[in-house]
Amino acid sequence: MELEEATITAPLATKNIYWSSLIAGGVAGLVVDVVLFPIDTIKTRLQSERGFVASGGFRGVYKGLAPTAAGSAPTSALFFCTYETMKSHLRQYATSNDQLPYVHMVSAAAAEVVACLIRVPIEIAKQRRQALLHKGNASSLEILYGALKKEGIRKGLYRGFGTTVMRDVPFSLIQFPLWEYFKLHWTEVTGTALTPLSVAICGAISGGIAAGLTTPLDVAKTRIMLAEQLESNRMGGMGRILRNIYRERGIRGVFAGFVPRVTWITLGGAIFFGMYDLTLRFLNAAEER
Repeated sequence: MELEEATITAPLATKNIYWSSLIAGGVAGLVVDVVLFPIDTIKTRLQSERGFVASGGFRGVYKGLAPTAAGSAPTSALFFCTYETMKSHLRQYATSNDQLPYVHMVSAAAAEVVACLIRVPIEIAKQRRQALLHKGNASSLEILYGALKKEGIRKGLYRGFGTTVMRDVPFSLIQFPLWEYFKLHWTEVTGTALTPLSVAICGAISGGIAAGLTTPLDVAKTRIMLAEQLESNRMGGMGRILRNIYRERGIRGVFAGFVPRVTWITLGGAIFFGMYDLTLRFLNAAEER
């Protein structure tokens, strides 16, 4: 079967895929993280071992916004640059549409690992501020410096790196093949052209599905990142953490923060992918002038 993807993804056919994906990914990441930050804060506090109220409840829902705003653009830019580059190189080995999901899965997995090099330290600072673990008004840089000084690079700045990768890679393995599949069949099913709005809808649906299925992984990741060094050593790995949470709180504990996480990522998927596609179209138009 002849590949059909190229015929419906014109925004990706820019002359310089590296720069276009960097710029579009950076814009999309910054917009979605700033707009939906309060929902993410509530989700983090629901997942905290200290409990929702002790972690701040509905107070200071913009705590940790600064590191998120500073890190979201480069993280998303690096992710999409890696994703689009990998996809463009691997696509030549796909001989039919049936093989495209594997191209998308491998590309998304590689992009997630690369993006986590920036994402994890940002998440450390953000979540510790969101959960009000530091007295006073410690800045994000102070939190990261304290983590580096007390716990080192691997157990401080990159605490939970493996868990974050284990959460985000399965998430992307679900989300991106679904997103690409929905885009591929959008015109066939709806009879309308693929627009930024329709790309946003595809992103919202795929993101919501992926978010719901990977919530337990997100719960474990949050617990690890919020823990101090000695407590983290006692907690063990992801499987042990989830088993302990299940014994303490049951299935509701394992899926703590399910509603805000799915809501946040569904809305975020719509804004993120819509802005990404819109920015790519704008860059395409600018190149053609």
